[in-house]
Amino acid sequence: MQILITGSNGMLGQDLVAHLQGCHGIIPVDLPEVDITVPQAIEEVMGRTRPEVVIHTAAFTAVDECESRQDLAFQVNAEGTRNVAAACRKYRIPLLYISTDYVFDGEKPEPYLEGDPPRPLNVYGHSKLEGERHVIALVEEFWIVRTSWLFGPLGKNFVRAILEKARRGGSLQVVDDQIGAPTYTMDLAATLAQLIDGAPSGLYHVTNQGYCSWFDFAREILRQAGLGHVMVSAISSSSLGRPARRPKNSRLANSRLVAEGLQLLPGWQDALIRYLKRTEQMEAEQSG
Repeated sequence: MQILITGSNGMLGQDLVAHLQGCHGIIPVDLPEVDITVPQAIEEVMGRTRPEVVIHTAAFTAVDECESRQDLAFQVNAEGTRNVAAACRKYRIPLLYISTDYVFDGEKPEPYLEGDPPRPLNVYGHSKLEGERHVIALVEEFWIVRTSWLFGPLGKNFVRAILEKARRGGSLQVVDDQIGAPTYTMDLAATLAQLIDGAPSGLYHVTNQGYCSWFDFAREILRQAGLGHVMVSAISSSSLGRPARRPKNSRLANSRLVAEGLQLLPGWQDALIRYLKRTEQMEAEQSG
């Protein structure tokens, strides 16, 4: 199968390429060669390469920066996605679109189901939700995958940030009033491969199993990395004064995966073990 992956230089994009390239033909596209905000650019590459599936991971994901650069957020996440969807419609190509837990306001006490009404709190969430709507309106066969709290060894992420701060010395402060599911990009990539291999079209929530706060996540990172002695203090989200509001509850119920008989992702603690092993191996290869 020929698969075109937008945002192929991003954290998830790189792991998708690595996971899929052994069994499929991969067409990686990203800036500066292909700009999804230019309709002719994405249409030209699809018309020339004629992929059998498009996986759209390209996005402006700097959540706080989206608040001050609203035009850019909607240009990339909404209009850019519309351009990708329109090209898929023209060439009758199925599209898998990566969305986010930030389409919800976090006020629901239980995990969010795929059918729950979205109510974004911030510009990033609004722009990604608009992207979802373009996909639904334009593409005949699609998968919209909402995921959360991504971490992977090939990009900036919370795990790396915590370890870097801990190794520099001093104590850490981490919020304890946001709950979600840390999700490993390699595990997510494996499930995305299952979806494009014949799963029914529609909306899916895909995360590693289990939930925690960012504070609990930080403590588990340090414990597994042998840095359990590093002090971590719990603080409130409001004390950080970040421009973008975050949902308190980012838990996503993977009910559609269950309904379709698809395999659930492993627990997030297991995923963290494998992430740390992989990063250690990569660092050893680079230094050796």
